Amino acid sequence: MSKKYFVLMAGGKDTSQVFASKQPRGAALKAATREHTDIRLRERGTNRVHVFRGWIEMVDKPANGPAWLPDKIKKANVKKVGIEKL
Repeated sequence: MSKKYFVLMAGGKDTSQVFASKQPRGAALKAATREHTDIRLRERGTNRVHVFRGWIEMVDKPANGPAWLPDKIKKANVKKVGIEKL
């Protein structure tokens, strides 16, 4: 399975942000990390737009986390809403 490119859409138009991942969820997590909440990703080379809802939670750092990591870290989450065809 090769890498796919997903273009972030805003207001029905493409933005300059492109996320690379094997799965659309991976690209959506990257977008959610950058604090996007209404995530619409157009898959390059197809007519599909993957629609996600994203949010960030503050969670405790993992037990095996390095000393320089703060006690609370951001964790991105996404929920797939559906797929739209262009």
